Amino acid sequence: MKQRCDWVPTDNDLYIKYHDEEWGKPIHNDRKLFEMLILEGAQAGLSWLTVLKKRENYRKAFESFNYKKIAKYDEEKIKELLNNPGIIRNKLKINSTINNAKTLLKIQKEFGSFNKYIWAFVNNQSISSQFKTWKEMPTKTELSDKISKDLKKRGMSFVGSTIIYSFMQAVGMVNDHTIECFRK
Repeated sequence: MKQRCDWVPTDNDLYIKYHDEEWGKPIHNDRKLFEMLILEGAQAGLSWLTVLKKRENYRKAFESFNYKKIAKYDEEKIKELLNNPGIIRNKLKINSTINNAKTLLKIQKEFGSFNKYIWAFVNNQSISSQFKTWKEMPTKTELSDKISKDLKKRGMSFVGSTIIYSFMQAVGMVNDHTIECFRK
């Protein structure tokens, strides 16, 4: 049996697949980065399992996280999303997704891509930790504070430091797989 990070439930195939195939793997695609930023924000106040279970519904509802289309969503589309039982129907989070798509387009215009902007915070290299258990992992860091502050200054929401640190873990900006994990 493979040794995994101790936060992964051994009886949950969805979590196992996410851990084994995605979590901590560096992502450099703007659409995929946007997806993870939105999903991490959607998780606020909820469990990650809730988000994982609704992920495919999110992809359908938000057109595979096509931020160019999302940036143009109007009140009618917002009402449609608020009535979609497949996603987390929180008006603040839905509005944030639309607003963050608009902000991402501005960041792309300034930096060439969201990837260039976000990965510059770690000098384009994953930061590797040496944690033995998930309990040693921080929920935020000075760097996530800095990124959060910059994103908020640019107009994004649902990008607090804890959400940003989870995002950094998810997209491989930090490699927080525990030292015994086969993915380390």
